[in-house]
Amino acid sequence: MSEKLQKVLASQGLGGRRTMEQWIESGRVTINGRRAQLGDRVELDDRVTVDGKPLRRIIEQPRHLIYNKPAGQICSRDDPEGRPNVFSALPKLRRGRWIAVGRLDFNTAGLLLFTTDGELASRLMHPSANIDREYAVRILGEVQESQLEAMRQGVMLEDGLARFTDIRKGRDEAGANQWYYVVLMEGRNREVRRLFESQGLVVSRLKRVRFGSFFIPSGVKSRQTRPITGKDEVELYRMAGLEPPQVEKRGKGGGQFSPKSERQKVANDQNSARQGQSRRTYSRGGSTEETPTRSVKTRRSAEERSASGRVSSRGESAERGPARRSQSKFSKPNSRKSP
Repeated sequence: MSEKLQKVLASQGLGGRRTMEQWIESGRVTINGRRAQLGDRVELDDRVTVDGKPLRRIIEQPRHLIYNKPAGQICSRDDPEGRPNVFSALPKLRRGRWIAVGRLDFNTAGLLLFTTDGELASRLMHPSANIDREYAVRILGEVQESQLEAMRQGVMLEDGLARFTDIRKGRDEAGANQWYYVVLMEGRNREVRRLFESQGLVVSRLKRVRFGSFFIPSGVKSRQTRPITGKDEVELYRMAGLEPPQVEKRGKGGGQFSPKSERQKVANDQNSARQGQSRRTYSRGGSTEETPTRSVKTRRSAEERSASGRVSSRGESAERGPARRSQSKFSKPNSRKSP
Protein backbone atom coordinates (compact mmCIF):
# COMPACT_ATOMS: atom_id res chain seq x y z
CA MET A 1 0.00 0.00 0.00
CA SER A 2 1.49 3.34 -1.04
CA GLU A 3 1.48 6.48 1.08
CA LYS A 4 2.18 10.12 0.38
CA LEU A 5 5.87 10.88 0.75
CA GLN A 6 5.40 13.88 3.05
CA LYS A 7 3.17 11.78 5.32
CA VAL A 8 5.82 9.06 5.57
CA LEU A 9 8.52 11.61 6.43
CA ALA A 10 6.35 13.34 9.03
CA SER A 11 5.42 10.02 10.66
CA GLN A 12 9.12 9.44 11.42
CA GLY A 13 9.26 12.59 13.53
CA LEU A 14 11.29 14.68 11.08
CA GLY A 15 8.79 17.55 11.18
CA GLY A 16 5.29 18.56 10.18
CA ARG A 17 3.85 17.85 6.73
CA ARG A 18 4.27 21.44 5.56
CA THR A 19 7.94 21.33 6.56
CA MET A 20 8.40 18.01 4.76
CA GLU A 21 6.86 19.51 1.61
CA GLN A 22 9.47 22.27 1.75
CA TRP A 23 12.22 19.66 2.08
CA ILE A 24 10.87 17.82 -0.98
CA GLU A 25 10.67 21.02 -3.03
CA SER A 26 14.24 21.98 -2.09
CA GLY A 27 15.59 18.63 -3.35
CA ARG A 28 16.61 17.16 -0.01
CA VAL A 29 14.66 13.91 -0.58
CA THR A 30 15.14 11.17 -3.20
CA ILE A 31 13.18 8.00 -4.06
CA ASN A 32 15.11 5.08 -5.55
CA GLY A 33 17.90 7.43 -6.63
CA ARG A 34 15.77 10.11 -8.30
CA ARG A 35 14.82 13.49 -6.90
CA ALA A 36 11.43 13.36 -5.21
CA GLN A 37 8.58 15.66 -6.17
CA LEU A 38 5.43 16.81 -4.41
CA GLY A 39 2.68 14.28 -4.98
CA ASP A 40 5.01 11.26 -5.00
CA ARG A 41 3.86 8.15 -3.19
CA VAL A 42 6.10 5.43 -1.79
CA GLU A 43 5.77 1.70 -1.15
CA LEU A 44 7.37 -0.26 1.67
CA ASP A 45 10.21 -1.48 -0.57
CA ASP A 46 11.09 1.95 -2.00
CA ARG A 47 14.48 3.40 -1.00
CA VAL A 48 14.04 6.90 0.40
CA THR A 49 16.96 9.14 1.34
CA VAL A 50 17.00 12.47 3.17
CA ASP A 51 20.11 14.61 2.68
CA GLY A 52 21.80 11.56 1.18
CA LYS A 53 21.09 9.29 4.17
CA PRO A 54 18.72 6.28 3.89
CA LEU A 55 15.46 6.74 5.76
CA ARG A 56 14.94 4.01 8.32
CA ARG A 57 11.19 3.73 8.36
CA ILE A 58 9.96 2.49 11.74
CA ILE A 59 6.30 1.73 12.27
CA GLU A 60 5.00 1.94 15.83
CA GLN A 61 1.60 1.82 17.45
CA PRO A 62 0.08 5.33 17.45
CA ARG A 63 -0.26 6.95 20.85
CA HIS A 64 -2.95 9.32 22.07
CA LEU A 65 -3.60 11.17 25.29
CA ILE A 66 -5.84 13.69 26.98
CA TYR A 67 -4.34 16.75 28.68
CA ASN A 68 -5.91 19.18 31.13
CA LYS A 69 -4.33 22.45 30.04
CA PRO A 70 -4.00 25.28 32.55
CA ALA A 71 -4.28 28.93 31.59
CA GLY A 72 -0.85 30.44 30.90
CA GLN A 73 0.45 27.88 28.38
CA ILE A 74 0.73 28.32 24.61
CA CYS A 75 -0.15 25.57 22.10
CA SER A 76 2.97 26.08 19.99
CA ARG A 77 6.53 24.81 20.15
CA ASP A 78 7.95 28.11 18.92
CA ASP A 79 7.09 31.30 20.76
CA PRO A 80 9.15 34.50 20.33
CA GLU A 81 8.15 35.57 23.85
CA GLY A 82 9.45 32.35 25.40
CA ARG A 83 6.20 31.49 27.17
CA PRO A 84 5.68 27.96 28.55
CA ASN A 85 4.05 25.57 26.07
CA VAL A 86 1.82 22.52 26.42
CA PHE A 87 4.35 20.14 24.85
CA SER A 88 6.77 20.47 27.76
CA ALA A 89 4.20 18.77 30.00
CA LEU A 90 3.68 15.73 27.73
CA PRO A 91 5.44 12.34 27.98
CA LYS A 92 8.64 12.12 25.97
CA LEU A 93 8.61 10.06 22.77
CA ARG A 94 11.45 7.90 21.46
CA ARG A 95 10.19 8.48 17.92
CA GLY A 96 7.57 10.62 16.29
CA ARG A 97 6.04 13.78 17.72
CA TRP A 98 2.92 14.84 19.57
CA ILE A 99 0.33 16.61 17.44
CA ALA A 100 -2.26 18.80 19.13
CA VAL A 101 -5.84 18.27 17.98
CA GLY A 102 -6.81 21.93 17.71
CA ARG A 103 -5.58 24.69 19.98
CA LEU A 104 -6.58 26.70 23.01
CA ASP A 105 -5.38 30.26 23.39
CA PHE A 106 -2.94 31.33 26.09
CA ASN A 107 -5.60 32.29 28.66
CA THR A 108 -7.97 29.37 28.00
CA ALA A 109 -7.81 26.19 30.07
CA GLY A 110 -9.28 22.73 29.69
CA LEU A 111 -9.38 19.69 27.44
CA LEU A 112 -6.76 19.08 24.76
CA LEU A 113 -6.26 15.89 22.78
CA PHE A 114 -2.85 14.84 21.45
CA THR A 115 -1.87 12.05 19.06
CA THR A 116 1.12 10.80 17.10
CA ASP A 117 -1.15 9.91 14.15
CA GLY A 118 -1.09 12.83 11.72
CA GLU A 119 -4.02 11.61 9.62
CA LEU A 120 -6.17 11.16 12.72
CA ALA A 121 -5.36 14.69 13.91
CA SER A 122 -6.20 16.18 10.50
CA ARG A 123 -9.54 14.37 10.33
CA LEU A 124 -10.53 15.41 13.86
CA MET A 125 -9.75 19.07 13.15
CA HIS A 126 -11.38 19.25 9.72
CA PRO A 127 -14.74 21.11 9.68
CA SER A 128 -16.34 18.22 7.76
CA ALA A 129 -15.97 16.01 10.86
CA ASN A 130 -18.73 18.09 12.57
CA ILE A 131 -17.30 17.49 16.04
CA ASP A 132 -18.74 19.78 18.68
CA ARG A 133 -16.66 21.52 21.32
CA GLU A 134 -18.17 22.56 24.63
CA TYR A 135 -16.89 25.39 26.81
CA ALA A 136 -17.65 26.67 30.28
CA VAL A 137 -17.68 30.48 30.13
CA ARG A 138 -17.78 32.92 33.03
CA ILE A 139 -19.23 36.29 32.05
CA LEU A 140 -18.75 39.50 33.98
CA GLY A 141 -22.03 41.38 34.20
CA GLU A 142 -25.62 40.70 33.24
CA VAL A 143 -26.49 38.85 30.02
CA GLN A 144 -29.74 39.56 28.19
CA GLU A 145 -31.74 36.87 26.42
CA SER A 146 -31.60 38.94 23.24
CA GLN A 147 -27.79 38.76 23.32
CA LEU A 148 -27.89 34.98 23.72
CA GLU A 149 -30.36 34.65 20.85
CA ALA A 150 -28.14 36.77 18.60
CA MET A 151 -25.20 34.41 19.24
CA ARG A 152 -27.42 31.39 18.50
CA GLN A 153 -28.57 32.87 15.19
CA GLY A 154 -25.07 33.91 14.13
CA VAL A 155 -22.80 36.95 14.26
CA MET A 156 -20.63 38.20 11.41
CA LEU A 157 -17.03 38.35 12.64
CA GLU A 158 -13.99 39.52 10.69
CA ASP A 159 -13.33 35.96 9.47
CA GLY A 160 -16.93 35.04 8.66
CA LEU A 161 -20.23 34.07 10.26
CA ALA A 162 -19.98 32.40 13.68
CA ARG A 163 -22.57 31.08 16.09
CA PHE A 164 -23.15 28.80 19.05
CA THR A 165 -25.20 25.69 18.31
CA ASP A 166 -26.26 25.55 21.97
CA ILE A 167 -26.16 27.87 25.00
CA ARG A 168 -27.21 26.80 28.50
CA LYS A 169 -27.17 28.67 31.76
CA GLY A 170 -24.75 27.31 34.32
CA ARG A 171 -24.84 27.47 38.08
CA ASP A 172 -25.63 30.87 39.55
CA GLU A 173 -22.86 32.61 41.43
CA ALA A 174 -23.02 35.33 44.01
CA GLY A 175 -21.82 38.64 42.66
CA ALA A 176 -21.53 39.90 39.11
CA ASN A 177 -20.28 36.68 37.46
CA GLN A 178 -22.52 34.29 35.54
CA TRP A 179 -21.64 30.89 34.07
CA TYR A 180 -22.78 29.55 30.70
CA TYR A 181 -22.08 26.39 28.73
CA VAL A 182 -21.75 26.95 24.98
CA VAL A 183 -21.16 24.59 22.04
CA LEU A 184 -19.30 25.27 18.79
CA MET A 185 -18.90 23.04 15.73
CA GLU A 186 -15.54 24.54 14.74
CA GLY A 187 -12.38 25.84 16.36
CA ARG A 188 -11.46 29.26 14.99
CA ASN A 189 -9.02 31.45 16.87
CA ARG A 190 -10.59 32.99 20.03
CA GLU A 191 -14.05 32.35 18.57
CA VAL A 192 -15.86 32.00 21.92
CA ARG A 193 -14.39 35.20 23.30
CA ARG A 194 -15.06 37.13 20.07
CA LEU A 195 -18.70 36.04 19.97
CA PHE A 196 -19.34 37.33 23.49
CA GLU A 197 -17.34 40.50 22.81
CA SER A 198 -19.57 41.15 19.79
CA GLN A 199 -22.43 41.58 22.28
CA GLY A 200 -20.44 43.90 24.56
CA LEU A 201 -19.83 41.13 27.12
CA VAL A 202 -16.56 40.38 28.90
CA VAL A 203 -15.31 36.79 29.33
CA SER A 204 -13.49 36.56 32.67
CA ARG A 205 -12.76 32.81 32.49
CA LEU A 206 -12.93 30.18 29.73
CA LYS A 207 -12.43 26.43 29.88
CA ARG A 208 -13.06 23.70 27.31
CA VAL A 209 -14.84 20.79 28.99
CA ARG A 210 -15.65 18.50 26.04
CA PHE A 211 -14.42 17.57 22.57
CA GLY A 212 -16.91 15.31 20.79
CA SER A 213 -17.60 12.43 23.18
CA PHE A 214 -14.49 13.08 25.30
CA PHE A 215 -14.77 14.88 28.64
CA ILE A 216 -12.05 15.77 31.14
CA PRO A 217 -11.90 12.81 33.56
CA SER A 218 -12.36 13.79 37.18
CA GLY A 219 -9.01 12.23 38.10
CA VAL A 220 -7.03 14.33 35.58
CA LYS A 221 -6.09 17.53 37.36
CA SER A 222 -4.65 20.64 35.75
CA ARG A 223 -1.28 19.98 34.02
CA GLN A 224 -1.91 16.20 34.05
CA THR A 225 -2.28 13.73 31.17
CA ARG A 226 -3.94 10.36 30.69
CA PRO A 227 -3.37 7.88 27.83
CA ILE A 228 -6.27 7.06 25.52
CA THR A 229 -6.35 3.30 24.95
CA GLY A 230 -8.72 0.41 24.38
CA LYS A 231 -12.36 1.32 23.78
CA ASP A 232 -11.54 5.01 24.05
CA GLU A 233 -8.98 4.73 21.25
CA VAL A 234 -11.59 3.02 19.05
CA GLU A 235 -14.01 5.85 19.82
CA LEU A 236 -11.37 8.42 18.89
CA TYR A 237 -10.95 6.89 15.43
CA ARG A 238 -14.71 6.50 15.07
CA MET A 239 -15.18 10.24 15.59
CA ALA A 240 -12.72 10.86 12.77
CA GLY A 241 -14.38 8.35 10.45
CA LEU A 242 -11.28 6.11 10.42
CA GLU A 243 -10.56 2.48 11.21
CA PRO A 244 -8.17 1.98 14.16
CA PRO A 245 -4.77 0.82 12.86
CA GLN A 246 -3.91 -2.84 13.33
CA VAL A 247 -0.28 -2.41 14.35
CA GLU A 248 1.90 -4.57 16.56
CA LYS A 249 2.80 -3.66 20.10
CA ARG A 250 5.51 -1.08 20.44
CA GLY A 251 9.06 -2.30 20.35
CA LYS A 252 12.30 -1.89 18.50
CA GLY A 253 11.66 -1.08 14.88
CA GLY A 254 13.15 -2.67 11.82
CA GLY A 255 15.49 -1.29 9.22
CA GLN A 256 14.90 0.59 6.03
CA PHE A 257 11.30 0.01 4.95
CA SER A 258 11.31 -3.41 6.67
CA PRO A 259 8.70 -3.15 9.46
CA LYS A 260 8.65 -5.82 12.10
CA SER A 261 5.17 -6.92 11.09
CA GLU A 262 6.43 -7.95 7.64
CA ARG A 263 9.25 -10.02 9.10
CA GLN A 264 6.85 -11.64 11.56
CA LYS A 265 4.50 -12.53 8.71
CA VAL A 266 7.32 -14.34 6.90
CA ALA A 267 8.23 -16.21 10.09
CA ASN A 268 4.61 -17.27 10.61
CA ASP A 269 4.43 -18.62 7.06
CA GLN A 270 7.59 -20.64 7.64
CA ASN A 271 6.23 -22.08 10.90
CA SER A 272 2.99 -23.06 9.17
CA ALA A 273 4.97 -24.88 6.47
CA ARG A 274 6.98 -26.83 9.07
CA GLN A 275 3.82 -27.79 10.98
CA GLY A 276 2.26 -29.03 7.73
CA GLN A 277 5.22 -31.37 7.18
CA SER A 278 4.76 -32.98 10.61
CA ARG A 279 1.18 -34.04 9.85
CA ARG A 280 0.39 -37.64 8.79
CA THR A 281 -2.66 -39.53 7.59
CA TYR A 282 -4.34 -42.51 9.14
CA SER A 283 -7.36 -44.58 8.21
CA ARG A 284 -10.26 -45.34 10.52
CA GLY A 285 -13.62 -46.82 9.62
CA GLY A 286 -12.93 -46.74 5.93
CA SER A 287 -12.24 -42.96 5.89
CA THR A 288 -8.93 -41.23 5.62
CA GLU A 289 -8.25 -38.20 7.88
CA GLU A 290 -5.30 -35.87 8.25
CA THR A 291 -4.41 -34.71 11.74
CA PRO A 292 -1.27 -33.98 13.80
CA THR A 293 0.44 -36.99 15.40
CA ARG A 294 -0.30 -35.72 18.89
CA SER A 295 -4.01 -35.53 18.12
CA VAL A 296 -3.98 -39.18 16.95
CA LYS A 297 -2.57 -40.34 20.27
CA THR A 298 -4.99 -38.20 22.24
CA ARG A 299 -7.98 -39.47 20.24
CA ARG A 300 -6.95 -43.13 20.64
CA SER A 301 -6.31 -42.72 24.35
CA ALA A 302 -9.73 -41.15 24.81
CA GLU A 303 -11.41 -43.96 22.91
CA GLU A 304 -9.70 -46.56 25.09
CA ARG A 305 -10.76 -44.79 28.30
CA SER A 306 -14.30 -44.42 26.99
CA ALA A 307 -14.46 -48.13 26.22
CA SER A 308 -13.47 -48.96 29.79
CA GLY A 309 -16.17 -46.63 31.16
CA ARG A 310 -13.91 -44.01 32.63
CA VAL A 311 -14.93 -41.20 30.27
CA SER A 312 -18.47 -40.11 29.42
CA SER A 313 -19.35 -40.58 25.78
CA ARG A 314 -20.76 -37.04 25.78
CA GLY A 315 -17.48 -35.51 26.92
CA GLU A 316 -17.02 -32.54 29.23
CA SER A 317 -17.66 -28.90 28.42
CA ALA A 318 -14.98 -26.36 29.21
CA GLU A 319 -15.68 -24.02 32.08
CA ARG A 320 -15.99 -20.41 31.24
CA GLY A 321 -15.59 -17.68 33.75
CA PRO A 322 -17.61 -14.46 33.65
CA ALA A 323 -16.53 -12.10 30.91
CA ARG A 324 -14.70 -9.03 32.13
CA ARG A 325 -16.16 -5.81 30.87
CA SER A 326 -13.83 -2.89 30.34
CA GLN A 327 -15.26 0.52 31.09
CA SER A 328 -14.47 3.56 29.02
CA LYS A 329 -12.81 6.30 31.01
CA PHE A 330 -14.25 9.05 28.88
CA SER A 331 -17.54 7.63 27.62
CA LYS A 332 -19.67 9.25 30.32
CA PRO A 333 -19.65 12.94 31.18
CA ASN A 334 -18.62 14.04 34.64
CA SER A 335 -21.08 15.89 36.76
CA ARG A 336 -20.94 19.50 35.66
CA LYS A 337 -19.32 21.85 38.07
CA SER A 338 -18.32 25.40 37.42
CA PRO A 339 -14.54 25.64 37.07
